[in-house]
Amino acid sequence: MTHFLPVILAGGSGERFWPLSRRHRPKQFLTLDESGRSLLQATSDRLEQISGTVENVMVVTGNEYRGQVLEQLPDMPLENLVVEPLARDTAPAVLYAALRIARDQPDLDAIMGVFPADHRITDPEAFERVVKRAIEVAETTGKLVTIGITPAFPATGYGYIQQGTQLLGGELPTYAVNRFTEKPDEQTARGFLEQGGFSWNSGMFIWKVQAILQAFEQHQPELYQALAGAFARPGNNSAAVREVFPTLTKISIDYAILEKSDQVAVIPAEFGWDDLGDWNALERLLKGDGENVSVGRHVGLDTGGAILYTTNGDDLIATIGLEDVVVVRADEVTLVVRKDRTQDIKKVVQQLKAHPELERFA
Repeated sequence: MTHFLPVILAGGSGERFWPLSRRHRPKQFLTLDESGRSLLQATSDRLEQISGTVENVMVVTGNEYRGQVLEQLPDMPLENLVVEPLARDTAPAVLYAALRIARDQPDLDAIMGVFPADHRITDPEAFERVVKRAIEVAETTGKLVTIGITPAFPATGYGYIQQGTQLLGGELPTYAVNRFTEKPDEQTARGFLEQGGFSWNSGMFIWKVQAILQAFEQHQPELYQALAGAFARPGNNSAAVREVFPTLTKISIDYAILEKSDQVAVIPAEFGWDDLGDWNALERLLKGDGENVSVGRHVGLDTGGAILYTTNGDDLIATIGLEDVVVVRADEVTLVVRKDRTQDIKKVVQQLKAHPELERFA
């Protein structure tokens, strides 16, 4: 198979899973199911299976998470860890990894994959088929391939990709991308599902290393020149990167490249994907036959549609007369929020960070 180099993006703060996900140990390092593997470890396991060896798997993370990545992935070569001097969103992270691959790998036709560290996938065999198909498409067409998820409901927390002309047929057809739409309101999302031809944007991408570098050079010339220039300096590239990184534009790969390029393709697929974006995901993950989803001890009176979570098995959560709420007890913090307001948890975390006396709770 083509030389495939998957890159895991593991620098996120996971604020919408606060207070379980904290600044010192964000979501990607947590274990949320019975597998015993963290989200980062499960992502690495899947990609190692596809690439053939852990030596092909790279991780991009922030300096504050370097130790946790090495602790959780002890078999990954140290040189495969790409440490960002400062979080500048996904576009600089992807460019940094692509430049590292181009510098260290002699194979000009190497295929690079980009995968968030905090997704859950329940059908790894189907996932492997889709990724291998995307590798094939990227290799033969030179396109920037994104993996779309066939929508199961009118989600307002995901971006959407509209399919255009079919480029390739087969079991997993590939389409040109007409447009990207950021998180829509519910009415718009329902319209997308009724119209058909839309996928959720999974945030997973596959392309030739040279193709993504050329796209950066074309669509983000200042960003490209700044970081590529640091790599071109003689001597210590790391010092040059540390110097230039804080000056880079903070921008996502979607805005920076994918929404600007006419070379983007999408493969719509299903493989039991969930981005575990906030506490409501726990209901999808663990929902049984009961009225509520609880991890830890819970006693409820007239309580329905609730998500209840405690990190201490000796703790008890008691509820009376509550509907559609999330209650989380993690260490010294208790969160109570309506399920339709979980997107606002980030605002609370930002308030904590803004107050020195509360910052330790963030």
